[in-house]
Amino acid sequence: MNPIAQCPLETLKSVKYVLCDIDDTLTWQGSLPAVAYSAMERLQDAGLIVAPITGRPGGWCDHIARMWPVDGVVGENGAFYFHYDKQNKKMRQRYWRSDAQRKMDRDKLNGLADTILTAVPGAGIASDQAYREADLAIDFCEDVEALSNTNVQKIVELFEAEGAVAKISSIHVNGWFGDYDKLTMCRRFLDEIFNFKVDDHREACVFVGDSPNDAPMFDYFPFSVGVANIREFSGSLDAEPRWITRQPGGFGFAEFVDVLLAEIS
Repeated sequence: MNPIAQCPLETLKSVKYVLCDIDDTLTWQGSLPAVAYSAMERLQDAGLIVAPITGRPGGWCDHIARMWPVDGVVGENGAFYFHYDKQNKKMRQRYWRSDAQRKMDRDKLNGLADTILTAVPGAGIASDQAYREADLAIDFCEDVEALSNTNVQKIVELFEAEGAVAKISSIHVNGWFGDYDKLTMCRRFLDEIFNFKVDDHREACVFVGDSPNDAPMFDYFPFSVGVANIREFSGSLDAEPRWITRQPGGFGFAEFVDVLLAEIS
């Protein structure tokens, strides 16, 4: 990982789409810094498309799509995208799995929740679970005392033993049924909303993230950025970002935006 300040001008000038995680990428220590929110607004003012790609729940994503300076949001690690047409005041919601599939998935995930909480003392159901539409989020450090890496891995193994996909974020282990992740729904979102074939123009995108569930995005996009706190996961990432900021979380995101806009303005 190289310092973002050393990123070549030609790489920065090619960017049209800014994709980013939320927790500990836009936020820091549980809050959204004003500089991170302002950075998203500045990107839009410069004519760039901005879209969070997050593990956070449908209820949050509805609010984010409507209220934040963004052009859409992919939520629950790729379960759906929401795009709010502000001019026509219409929300478009696109899910990877059908209503019937999600209902069956929920029944299985409810059973898994009991299994995991029994097997891993100290784990909790994420406080935002009530607003989720497709996955189960197990809290290992947001509102519970931090679990050991061994116990976090045990949660992953319990999901996988039942045929679920499991991904570790900076605060939760998210589990779901279905052949999707952040990247698959990101592709669909960009194609269906912006008629942008990302496979043909990866250099036009940058992804900013901070944790293991961002690895597919780091691997796919040649221009990928980690905020400084990603170093906490050194050695456990399937793929690392090429560039890194000096500052953590939302302050690192704002640092990246400063570098980007200084070169493309």
